[in-house]
Amino acid sequence: MTLEQAQQQVDQWIKTYGVRYFNELTNMALLTEEVGELARIVARRYGEQSEKESDRNMNLDDEMADVLWVLICLANQTGVNLTEAFRKNLEKKSLRDSSRHLNNPRLK
Repeated sequence: MTLEQAQQQVDQWIKTYGVRYFNELTNMALLTEEVGELARIVARRYGEQSEKESDRNMNLDDEMADVLWVLICLANQTGVNLTEAFRKNLEKKSLRDSSRHLNNPRLK
């Protein structure tokens, strides 16, 4: 599935099941909440924090998908083409950072 197809599928789901998009501020708050849930799993599973029993049932890929879902909702309702935005962002990073990381002694 491409980003464009994902944007179309989310839009169709909203129109079929979701009634309408939540407003942009609500979706921004929801995105923050979902990123927090993802951060909790990563911090406990891969970081120094110990994992609680209740955290073990949390699904990393589902939380990543939740983040992507809300991000796609925000893109749809603000008119952002994620395919084009990502392409431009990758091009920007490639030009700006073409040797930055290669010359970073901390990464070797």
